[in-house]
Amino acid sequence: MKTSQAYKKAGRSAHVLAVLLVGVGGWTGQARGAPITFNTALPVAKGEFFFREQLVVNQSGDDPSGLDRDRRAEAAVSVLGYGVDSKLALFGVLPYERNELKLTSSGQRVTRRASGFGDLTVFGRYTLVQRDEPGSNFRVAPFAGIKSPTGEDKENDTLGRLPPSVQLGSGSWDPLAGVVMTYQTLDYQVDGQFSYQANNEANGFEAGDVARLDGSLQYRLWPRTLSGGVPAFLYGVIEANLIHQGKDRVDGTTDPNSGGTRLFLTPGIQYVTKRWIAEAAMQAPVSQNLNGTALENDYIARVSVRFNF
Repeated sequence: MKTSQAYKKAGRSAHVLAVLLVGVGGWTGQARGAPITFNTALPVAKGEFFFREQLVVNQSGDDPSGLDRDRRAEAAVSVLGYGVDSKLALFGVLPYERNELKLTSSGQRVTRRASGFGDLTVFGRYTLVQRDEPGSNFRVAPFAGIKSPTGEDKENDTLGRLPPSVQLGSGSWDPLAGVVMTYQTLDYQVDGQFSYQANNEANGFEAGDVARLDGSLQYRLWPRTLSGGVPAFLYGVIEANLIHQGKDRVDGTTDPNSGGTRLFLTPGIQYVTKRWIAEAAMQAPVSQNLNGTALENDYIARVSVRFNF
């Protein structure tokens, strides 16, 4: 039974979602929306800090392998950002995770689980293009960083070494880079992002590299007209996330039951004040073109708050 290969891929894309592309954008002095599932090009003000806490629940259970796998990953993702100047912002992202995988093996139902801090990601974002006009602005900001192996990657239980999809960390140093664009008006905001993470080998396992293309529209639902003294805003959000991951490699051999392409459609809501945002979104898969018996996502739910100070 190829159990070890069958579920190695489960949730690796979701780990990247929960760590890097968690929507770490800041804002400066005025109410504005922001993407929920990825970054934004809007600046963090010079000398200001930005903090975000996001709860992510990733449920996967559509299993073509015959093992009746059910995987649930819960993460509390903490993000701290700092505005070095008007163009450069630095970020650190650290998740606390609880991963659980249930499957049927040799006629018995077994559960594999682990919990604790995951891998730390640090990156910088630099505003390369800035166009400010009355009632609108436009930003383009490349970013680059690295995911460091701070999470435990050699956890064991009574059945032996946990599979990579349950481990808290990858054990590898993984560079990442991308570019994000933001166009903002008084009524709405549009964001787009392309990113790439190169995953390296550790402990005989190498997850497939991840490339993704994201888009977001945030539209002001309330108040419909702007006037002085409005303390808060309500935004409706719709996002799309196209994620492609290459096949994993196990001891130098390509795993045919891993990798593929997923497309998520993500409706959400944001309550925006001058200094903080509360938001929620649900990522629903509309297409999953996966390889072999790779485990499909059911949904990814997100709830978060952001502060700047």
